[in-house]
Amino acid sequence: MPISSPRRPVLQVLLISLLALFLSPMANADAAKRLRIGITLHPYYSYVANIVGDKADVVPLIPAGFNPHAYEPRAEDIKRIGTLDVIVLNGVGHDDFADRMIATSERPDIPVIEANENVPLLAATGVAARGAGKVVNPHTFLSISASIAQVNNIARELGKMDPANAKTYTQNARAYGKRLRQMRADALAKLTQAPNADLRVATVHAAYDYLLREFGLEVTAVVEPAHGIEPSPSQLKKTIDQLRELDVKVIFSEMDFPSTYVETIQRESGVKLYPLSHISYGDYSADKYEKEMKGNLDTVVRAIQEAGA
Repeated sequence: MPISSPRRPVLQVLLISLLALFLSPMANADAAKRLRIGITLHPYYSYVANIVGDKADVVPLIPAGFNPHAYEPRAEDIKRIGTLDVIVLNGVGHDDFADRMIATSERPDIPVIEANENVPLLAATGVAARGAGKVVNPHTFLSISASIAQVNNIARELGKMDPANAKTYTQNARAYGKRLRQMRADALAKLTQAPNADLRVATVHAAYDYLLREFGLEVTAVVEPAHGIEPSPSQLKKTIDQLRELDVKVIFSEMDFPSTYVETIQRESGVKLYPLSHISYGDYSADKYEKEMKGNLDTVVRAIQEAGA
């Protein structure tokens, strides 16, 4: 009669243990592939968060509460770059601080995605050109059309870095783009007719050219000599005279802007004031861009309707 070997169960246990040891590093490697994606500005947090969903982590380079126009890199923020796999940049002038951060970080060669690659850009207005060559307006995120193009650019490049999730990124980008298009369509549908061709508008900040062009509006004048720099008394008087001369009816100002000079312009010129969001303040969130852009679209619609009335 054959005698069963007591070693057989032991061998099975050993084989299972060896298999677990072999598969464990593979599982850990898969977990390690989860991308950590750095972003520089609030709109890009929303873009990337909607693209990746729960497949990757989105990490702001600078904490909420800092003005990106005046931000100076801090040691702890520069150190954070060493934990990232890639950084998504505006890349056309709004987040130049990131170049300095990357250059001095432990990963100066970190991959970057320039969201505005091949996106049509407007020339800057209201600021003196700094350096040689054409100065572009970097506020492309204030255009629905340009935002959708950037979302598609980001999704495509992230898919190259993370092929396992590339299809998901593409699908999410399309769904997000569809929501943005619908938001713009809803705003335009509220206008029974196009804006009066004679409607002349001014802005406090040159950022809003992109937004206003969605409605067929051209900016006649920009109040600020440069972002964050209030005009001198002589510049202020010149601006008021210019608004009167050009027969400007509406000024779009920046929401939460602390200065009172815009109120002076409104009082002295009789031009009506409408605040818009620059989408650069407050907490980072996936829905921030949609919420604040909807508010911007509604404000422009109201301004056109009231100017027509």
